[in-house]
Amino acid sequence: MPQAGEVLLRIRACGLCHTDLHIVEGELPLPRRPLTPGHQVVGIVESTGAGVTRHAKGERVGVPWLYGTCGNCPPCRKGRENLCDNGRFTGYHADGGFAEYMVVPEDSAYALPDAYSDAAAAPLLCAGVIGYRALRLSGVPKGGRLGLFGFGASAHIAIQIARHWDCRVYVSTRSRVHRELAEALGAHWTGLPTELPEGELESAVIFAPAGELVPAALRATEKGGTVALAGIHMSPIPSMPYALLYQERTLRSVANSTHEDVRELISVAAALAIHTEVETFSLEDANRALAKLKASQIRGSGVLLVE
Repeated sequence: MPQAGEVLLRIRACGLCHTDLHIVEGELPLPRRPLTPGHQVVGIVESTGAGVTRHAKGERVGVPWLYGTCGNCPPCRKGRENLCDNGRFTGYHADGGFAEYMVVPEDSAYALPDAYSDAAAAPLLCAGVIGYRALRLSGVPKGGRLGLFGFGASAHIAIQIARHWDCRVYVSTRSRVHRELAEALGAHWTGLPTELPEGELESAVIFAPAGELVPAALRATEKGGTVALAGIHMSPIPSMPYALLYQERTLRSVANSTHEDVRELISVAAALAIHTEVETFSLEDANRALAKLKASQIRGSGVLLVE
């Protein structure tokens, strides 16, 4: 049952994320066992704990990666709650959405636009939020030249925002199916990292958890440009010459998200009528779905439906 300030959700859908793979395959240290993953949750409020005022029984809400922060550590006091020293994350510190029910703090549940089905809304809650934050941190200007490395759940939402900003988007991905989706969503160019000309990009975002893409992205980025790394985990970045960073190129990570990021992305998605391409699976089929995600065999986003 929910405690004070919490809501109990009956889960209807949960998106799949590479972070779920990193958790179940042991690439991220588990804070506890057993653990239920899943952090792109769409559910119905079943009941509320004492003092809850933001949500009522029967309301449909979404739950993202950020589960809770302390509010007292130095990052929190500086307004950087995504870097909270004591942050808790859905499906990692707290049981997540690969289940029928879950409990969440009321501040970490968000009303969702009616225009989105449960399956279509789920990818907005992490793929969309992180893609949106990564775009902003990349510093890509309106009308600029943007590179996206990897084209899964997050990138296929980010490209729609970037196109609304009139950006010329270059997509690098090994998957022919993903290149076709990128082209359908307005990519100016698609291909492999080795095919991008040097200095073509003003900014880049790496979504694929592949460290070997970092030198390629820097090489393709002009002087003074930024390469943002959007994943929570990445394979080792290979040794590279300092010349790739010299001339004031910036390499930065994107860590988690804030409550405001979630609210902004949901608002942007509704205003732009962002389309989420989804492939659905039953909750019982979660292992097969994760295997397809690992093999880059999902076009857009994978979503578990909870009957």
